[in-house]
Amino acid sequence: MEAELFPRDRTKIAPGAVHVPDWLGAERQRELLSACREWARPPAGLRTVRTPGGGTMTARQVCLGLHWGVVRRCPNCGRAVRDNPECPGRHGYPYVYARTVVDGDGAPVKPFPAWLGELGRRAVADALGAEAATGAAYDIALINFYDGDARMGMHRDSDEKSAAPVVSLSLGDTCVFRFGNTETRARPYTDVELRSGDLFVFGGPSRMAYHGVPRVHAGTAPPWLGLAGRLNITLRVSGFPADAG
Repeated sequence: MEAELFPRDRTKIAPGAVHVPDWLGAERQRELLSACREWARPPAGLRTVRTPGGGTMTARQVCLGLHWGVVRRCPNCGRAVRDNPECPGRHGYPYVYARTVVDGDGAPVKPFPAWLGELGRRAVADALGAEAATGAAYDIALINFYDGDARMGMHRDSDEKSAAPVVSLSLGDTCVFRFGNTETRARPYTDVELRSGDLFVFGGPSRMAYHGVPRVHAGTAPPWLGLAGRLNITLRVSGFPADAG
């Protein structure tokens, strides 16, 4: 909004979880939106995500660095079990990280740009302090597009091998971001309004907290951005060896 009756302040939502309003300026938002539009083009572009039960998510997604998706069997060893110490690669089922779009067109995933990793490192430093940003470089991004009817159920980001903080950047329509606890999808949780340009970082004791998007307020994106809907760019450290899988 152009004018705020009550300015939005940076807020600690939980230990290790911080909301920083208006972290991205207008020009940076336009640049990030332009990049997202390029990443969304096929091959390995924006897709509808399948769930293990055969349904689909209402938010659509494109990945960078490594592709996150659902498979019926581990692409590395062929076994349909989560834990297999003899697996030659990153064993996973039903959600895995892979170098190709295993649940889509099969194309190689688009590379993760160094400038995006630097943006993630700076976001963590600004939200949690410089010491929290000294670990491994960010190397994967999951970019979700929400139209006015899209939602995201409560879930944890638990398929990475690194405990580095998750960085979440918002573009476009305002949403209700529900940030919960580490034990259950139910209460207690806190609903946070995320607008275009906002930053949300969660790590440390909140790294495995359940979170979701129960509502998107359609038509609330800033007119100058030129985006109908909401983009959420989440940056993560995979913790996987560079030559794996």
